[in-house]
Amino acid sequence: MEAACWLAPGVLRRLIELPSPPLSRHQLKRLEEHRYSSAGRSLLEPLMQRYWEWLVGRVPSWIAPNLITIIGLATNVFTTLVLIYYCPTATEQAPLWAYLLCAVGLFVYQSLDAIDGKQARRTNSSSPLGELFDHGCDSLSTVFVVLGTSIAVQMGTNPDWMFFCCFAGMFMFYCAHWQTYVSGTLRFGIIDVTEVQIFIIIMYLLAAVGGSAFWQSLIPILNIQMKMVPAICTFLGAIFSCTNYFRVIFTGGVGKNGSTIAGTSVLSPVLHIGSVIILAMMIYKKSAVQLFEKHPCLYILAFGFVSAKITNKLVVAHMTKSEMHLHDLAFLGPGLLFLDQYFNSFIDEYLVLWIALIISFFDLVRYCVSVCNQIACHLHIFVFKIKPSVSHQQNAVLEET
Repeated sequence: MEAACWLAPGVLRRLIELPSPPLSRHQLKRLEEHRYSSAGRSLLEPLMQRYWEWLVGRVPSWIAPNLITIIGLATNVFTTLVLIYYCPTATEQAPLWAYLLCAVGLFVYQSLDAIDGKQARRTNSSSPLGELFDHGCDSLSTVFVVLGTSIAVQMGTNPDWMFFCCFAGMFMFYCAHWQTYVSGTLRFGIIDVTEVQIFIIIMYLLAAVGGSAFWQSLIPILNIQMKMVPAICTFLGAIFSCTNYFRVIFTGGVGKNGSTIAGTSVLSPVLHIGSVIILAMMIYKKSAVQLFEKHPCLYILAFGFVSAKITNKLVVAHMTKSEMHLHDLAFLGPGLLFLDQYFNSFIDEYLVLWIALIISFFDLVRYCVSVCNQIACHLHIFVFKIKPSVSHQQNAVLEET
């Protein structure tokens, strides 16, 4: 297909794409000038690099980096959905194989997510679209990872802690890109995504081996359940990470007078994630039918899709050096839930939750598809295959070197 028509033309394309292009000409121009910048290295990264270099060497040179990314995301989403099917309230015991499947799914996702950039450099197909696509998939994957972890340890029996752990994970991912929007550089800490993912894989394996009895067992002397260990680690990790993030946010602005890379206030992105978390907390606490306690997975997904959408918009704002606007269709779903409660839940809250989830998911898909399609058209590149100008002979030379 043509780069600008990687979606099927006709009714389907009009249904999925936004009616007007999401990016302006000025944003597209600044996107061309964007250069990826990162700093820091996590503890396990040097060790994992050997495995990732070996793995990317096994990937055929005709496979596009974005295709690697989307396969990893689809694997992680599918395995987590299996767990959600068996544990809709995060209190049930899933079959042993479901936890093992999630562990494998997360490892596959981590591996493919780590080599997509290497494949892009290897095939000389690096582009701003690839970076945006990578971060966009990560934002959605974060939602499923935090939810899957909460299910694995049966955190549904402690709804307050489950709410905190899930939204803390989404908040920290947002903050990582918030500080990038401020400083222009994505910074990695000693304990970062790789280490957290390995820790979660171990938790899945423990859930498979020990079952519910393991997470419900009491820790001697401390007299707390084993499931509280991941929750406490999340709490401490959130404090540590947010301390580093906000130090950069308040002092590392590269714009005029210490502003963001787009010249806007360093505090402006807090309005978006703050609105999501405040709405989620108010609806959770004011629900007359214990909406979150009875349907935690649907609740996290509904708000998780909103979080992924605004995180994507933050990444776009960074790469195009532009302002983030607060008005967004993403808040429609949470707004419906809030209004329903305000009018004494005249519509069943469970039904409104499903409506909010569908709206949030559809809005996320439409935005991501429209942005990718517009950028692919503008840069004359393909989304899921390598541009023909990169010859097989050139790929072979790159592969040998």
